[in-house]
Amino acid sequence: MHTILRLPDVKRSTGLSRSTIYLRIAQGTFPKPVSLGGRAVGWLESEVQQWLQRRIEASRNESHGVGATLGVPRNF
Repeated sequence: MHTILRLPDVKRSTGLSRSTIYLRIAQGTFPKPVSLGGRAVGWLESEVQQWLQRRIEASRNESHGVGATLGVPRNF
């Protein structure tokens, strides 16, 4: 069984704005929505969760630390 998330739920789950979600879809770095008919779309919860898990893993594996990610010199 598939659970479909609508945009407010995707925004809440990811912490991303609508424009960022659609930008990342266009860049191919976020799951594409599923057409629900008419102008309605939704996202498969499993795909959003997989995306979140990959982001968490990537964040945890960054070897440069928070300062480098933000463009702040490490010797501050």
